[in-house]
Formats: sequence, C-alpha cells, structure tokens
Amino acid sequence: MTARTIRIWSATHKWTSLICTAFMLLLCLTGLPLIFHHELDHLLGNEVEPPEMAAGTPHVSLDTVIAAAKAQRPGDVIQYVGWDPDEPDIVFVSMAKTVDAPPSELKPVVLDARTAKVLNEPKTQEGFMYVMFTLHVDLFAGLPGKLFLGAMGLLLVVAIISGVVLYAPFMRKLTFGTVRVQKSRRLKWLDTHNLLGVVTLVWALVVGFTGVINTWADLVIQLWRYDQLATMVAPYQGKPPVAPDRLASLDRVVATAREATPGMTPSFIAFPGTLFSSAHHHMVAMRGNAPLTKRLIRPVLVDGETAALTDTRELPWYLTALLVSQPLHFGDYGGMPMKIIWALLDIVTIIVLGSGLYLWVARRRTSVEARLGETVEEDRAIPDLTPAPVALRRPAE
Repeated sequence: MTARTIRIWSATHKWTSLICTAFMLLLCLTGLPLIFHHELDHLLGNEVEPPEMAAGTPHVSLDTVIAAAKAQRPGDVIQYVGWDPDEPDIVFVSMAKTVDAPPSELKPVVLDARTAKVLNEPKTQEGFMYVMFTLHVDLFAGLPGKLFLGAMGLLLVVAIISGVVLYAPFMRKLTFGTVRVQKSRRLKWLDTHNLLGVVTLVWALVVGFTGVINTWADLVIQLWRYDQLATMVAPYQGKPPVAPDRLASLDRVVATAREATPGMTPSFIAFPGTLFSSAHHHMVAMRGNAPLTKRLIRPVLVDGETAALTDTRELPWYLTALLVSQPLHFGDYGGMPMKIIWALLDIVTIIVLGSGLYLWVARRRTSVEARLGETVEEDRAIPDLTPAPVALRRPAE
C-alpha cells in the first residue's frame, strides 16, 4: 500500500474505534455474566426447577395448566405459553392486563406441566441479571437504544477490518506475532494489542455481526408481520376478533399444529391479538429437535375459535438469520465448553479494548521527540500506525 492509503486506513481505524470503544467495553462487561445466565440464575436462586417425580410422569392437559394460571392471576389475560427445551416439565405462561400490553408489562407464571401447580411468579424486571441484560440489549432506552448499539456494532466491524488491513504493513519487517519486550512500554503494549486483536479476529467478527442483527429484532419481527403474516391471515381481513370466552381448547390447537408439522415440538404459543399472531389466530411456533433446528421455528396459524389449520410456511430468510444469530451470539450452541471459550475470548477482548485506550492516551501524552523515536524504531517508511482501541466485542442481543 502507498503511504496515502495507509493514512486513510489508519484514520478510519482510529475514529471508528474511538467512537465505539466505550460502548463495546460496556457490552463486554455486561455480556460476560450473560454467557452463564442459566448457571448464575441457579446460583442466585432465580432458576425454577420442577420437583422430583418418577420418570415418565405424564403431563396434564394444557387446558388444565391454563386454568391454573388464570386462577393465579384472575384479573389478567394470557399472551403467551412457552416451554424451555431443557426443562420439558415446566410451562411458562406470560400474562398481562390486556392482550396487547407491551412486553415490559408481562407477568410470568411458572407451572408444573405434570400437576398444573404454580411453582413461581418470578420478578423478571429486577436484580443483577436484569440490569446486565437490559444494559447489554438497549441501555434502558428501548428501540432507540437497540438501534444505537447496532450502529456502534457496525463501527466495530469497520474497526476490525481496518485493523487487519493495517496489521500487514505494520508487521512487514517483524515476524508474525512478535512482541518487542525490550522496547518501550508503549511499543510492548502496541504489539500485544495487535497480536490479541488478530487472535480474536474471527470470533469478534462473528459475535459483532450477530449482535448487530440482534439489535434489529423488533424491526425484523414487524417486517414479518407486514410481509408473511399479513398474507397468511388475509382471508380473515374484516372479521371481528375472537372473543376471549370463545377461544378453542389449547390442547386442540396444539394437536392441529402437531399434525401439520410431523416430528416437531411446540416452542411457544402466541394468543390472538399478540405480536406474533393475528386477532383471529393462535400462532404455534414449532421447533425441531436437533441441536440447530431446536433454535429455529415454523409458525403454524390455527383458527382461534375452531382450532382448524389456517396456514403454515417456512420462515423467511431474515427471520431465520435472527433466530440463528441469537444463540450464536452468546455461545449457546455447544454447552459449557463453548461457553467457557466464549468467556475467555470475551476477557481477551476486554484486554484489547483496555490496551487500545491506553495506547491512544499514552500517544497523546508522549512528547513529539519520543514519538518520532518510536516511529523510527517501527519502520522509517511507515507512519505511526498506533491503532485506536480496537473494539472486538459484541453489540447488544
């Protein structure tokens, strides 16, 4: 590359890094406990576990479970019913004062699928994990916060790419991975910063890009509603919503969905009038049973009054990309070994971010004479390519 090209890439790297580094550090720190959220919830006593029973104890009907949830919160209506793939004996029922209440007003009720007994009513909007999750997702700013973090994530990707481009000319007279321990403190940190940045390169790009996709979740869901869902429910346009007292048996609804998607298992059910359904339908999200397909869903629309099948089709590519990116972002595909790898790379990234900040501050405080001396040590033909903090970490979920 020419000196002019190097200067352009250097400026790009410096300013994209400087703008997003503080937020990437925040996301690194909040993302670390979120990698182990199941384990931490268990340690903090927030994880609900079903009581011990004989293996193979049958589940009661869903209608019985729903009745128990309504009895627990008689003034509320049900928005969603869901299952954790790792805890099939637990049913999660999300309730609110109205069927179109926002997610922030949902009150979960956790029930035993075998007895319909209420196990817990967890407080999901308080505590350490709630604060970490909300800071990581939207900075307590809702959709604007998500989109802002998404923009920071895009700057992160540009910073990573520009850092890689600069690494080649910077190391052209040094062996790959060299850390010049005999040189000045700043040069030692510069070499360490560059080496760790290259080591975490692929992981940082994967986590960063999936994080950007996750920040678009609300927009992607709305696109699906106006695109595919609108087509599926078009025959019901103009019909009055299904009255709550005329809803079909939930067991019949699930049976219809199972018949339409053999070999698949219900992941969650959205009641009529909620975000994932229409005013006339239950939407049963069916999932596969393989490690990858259990993260993906196939929506099945079932008439809310008659429990007859209305339509089912594969998800569009943009919603599939969202569902794949969410668990990949936190390393949820490979169990504990993958979580440990994700956490170690997160810690390394914090070091990269911290060293990048140190290098920028140190360079500002270093005298002109000392900086010129360091530049000569590096390479007389290359300008000082000290990178700004290379923010190699996830944007929000």
